[in-house]
Amino acid sequence: MASLERAIGAYLDHLVAEVGASRHTVSGYRRDLTRYAAFLAGLGVAETDAVRAEHVSAFGAWLREGDAERRGLAASSVARALAAVGSFHAFAVRDGEAVHNPAAHVDRPKQGRRLPKALSVEQVQALLDVPDRTTVTGLRDAALIELLYGTGARISEVCDLDVDDIAAQLDDPDAGLRLFGKGRKERLVPLGSYARAAVGAWLVRGRPVLQAKAVRPGPALLLNARGGRLSRGSAFNVITDAAERARLGVPVSPHTLRHSFATHLLDGGADVRVVQELLGHASVTTTQIYTLVTAEHLREVFLTAHPRAR
Repeated sequence: MASLERAIGAYLDHLVAEVGASRHTVSGYRRDLTRYAAFLAGLGVAETDAVRAEHVSAFGAWLREGDAERRGLAASSVARALAAVGSFHAFAVRDGEAVHNPAAHVDRPKQGRRLPKALSVEQVQALLDVPDRTTVTGLRDAALIELLYGTGARISEVCDLDVDDIAAQLDDPDAGLRLFGKGRKERLVPLGSYARAAVGAWLVRGRPVLQAKAVRPGPALLLNARGGRLSRGSAFNVITDAAERARLGVPVSPHTLRHSFATHLLDGGADVRVVQELLGHASVTTTQIYTLVTAEHLREVFLTAHPRAR
């Protein structure tokens, strides 16, 4: 009978070495499973085969309801944590660290089907108008926003780009930009003229200034004020700050630009399977939620414009 601590360590190693999960994914699983192990330790459970289905259910209830030290989590966060627990226990059985999977028949919280929040084309333009392109950081921020909206990339995919990843695309409009998504799955996306121009301006007039500040200059495309690679957290702040300055009046994150990219493509007549490929979705079912967004938009236009709609 294996200890939970050892089995969780083996599972996290498996995610990195065999699954090729992203740093973000592994960090999230580590956080959820560390919390799970601490909860079980409080119940006196420290080995994999000592865990029962009622323990997993109790963990889910504890996450949902919270306690005196922490607030309860949303259904989506509880479902994510229980998914990590279920995946861990399934691995423990396959790896010989456990005999049974106590999470196999534990239900996860039902989640409502939430539509992604997309910006209008005018709102995206207002966001793009915020960076001062006469400054170094303004050039970088403009390149960041243009890349996110112009390619539909995840924030981690853009922050992971190196100069060499994009150099060839700046001179050749037909060349695609190679992105690496979840599980290091590779895809090729077009790089539009606006994104090429913004990135080109950043490389010529902005990046050399920040790179000169680096103790050890590296290959990263987007740099922070010290010349190091721009982190996901810092990029997130760039987007949220720009949204506030643009006075959009709605919450905006890097993922909002990904949603907007997909929604605007479908509004323009793009096939859902093309959008699936551009977003790097493994299943078209994931992409089809954006068709609900455009259907809702059409309904709003109809109710507003047609004399007999109401």
